[in-house]
Amino acid sequence: MLCLYGYDPSHTVFGMELRMTTTFPDVSISTERLVLRPFEEADIPAHTEMMNDEMVTAWTSVPHPYTAADSAEWIRSIAPAERTEGRGIVLAVTEFLTQRLVGIVHLKNTDWRTLATEVAYVTAPWARGEGYATESVLAVAQWLFRVQKFERLELRTAADNTASQQVAQKIGCISEGVLRNAWIARTQTEDGGWADIRTDLIVWSLLPEDLEGVSGRMADAGYASFTDWN
Repeated sequence: MLCLYGYDPSHTVFGMELRMTTTFPDVSISTERLVLRPFEEADIPAHTEMMNDEMVTAWTSVPHPYTAADSAEWIRSIAPAERTEGRGIVLAVTEFLTQRLVGIVHLKNTDWRTLATEVAYVTAPWARGEGYATESVLAVAQWLFRVQKFERLELRTAADNTASQQVAQKIGCISEGVLRNAWIARTQTEDGGWADIRTDLIVWSLLPEDLEGVSGRMADAGYASFTDWN
């Protein structure tokens, strides 16, 4: 076993180039309908409301109830640190015309050596059914592969979270298998509370070649296309 500590990224070991941990740029991504950008203080009320939705509570590990203080900590500290500390990037998804917050796309658990990362997403309850999750995740995937030159995007969905699985399928993800009993979801009890339940996770992946033809198929289905990043 070879253990490396404090290596110089300009050196090689046994012919392997060592890649230093880095960060994603502070980026905004646009489609015809959406703008994906860093979170702002003004997003706190809408973000708090979105994170208290029953579907978000059921399928994520966020605190419940989700308070304005939780949102403020997320926007001021947790989300920015994902980027600056090299773990990924968090983008607020907003409508282009109204500037209203419609969701989140979060790249996390990034491996800079293998150029692989995991994506998670949330959509506000009022914005579901409009294709916003599919559109925003596809835009991030295109930027990730074309500009950042990544080689793999991974997505994990709870076994019963069919809405999330449909997003994975629409953008061209391939189902790779099941992680048995690997996640704790929540179910609502008769008294209105929430109880933890264990569930399987389905693992999906997207590679650069999987995107071939996806934009055209989405356009034929009526989804807006990716247009710009800056």
